[in-house]
Amino acid sequence: MVKIKKQHVGDIKINEKWCKGCGICVEFCAQKVLEMKNGRAVLVNIEQCTQCMLCELRCPDFAITVGGGINEK
Repeated sequence: MVKIKKQHVGDIKINEKWCKGCGICVEFCAQKVLEMKNGRAVLVNIEQCTQCMLCELRCPDFAITVGGGINEK
């Protein structure tokens, strides 16, 4: 019998001071983890995050950090 262990998703941090509200991160997130609210990106569905890091890589202001690995303890 194979036990399936739920993977741990690391932290996603949005620096509100750096976010200018361009929405690029929201557009690139295929899992709909992010939404725009009051002109800023916010986390709304973190359990769906696959840690593809497209939000972090595409943010022109370096306002998003995807930290912690799936295998990190």
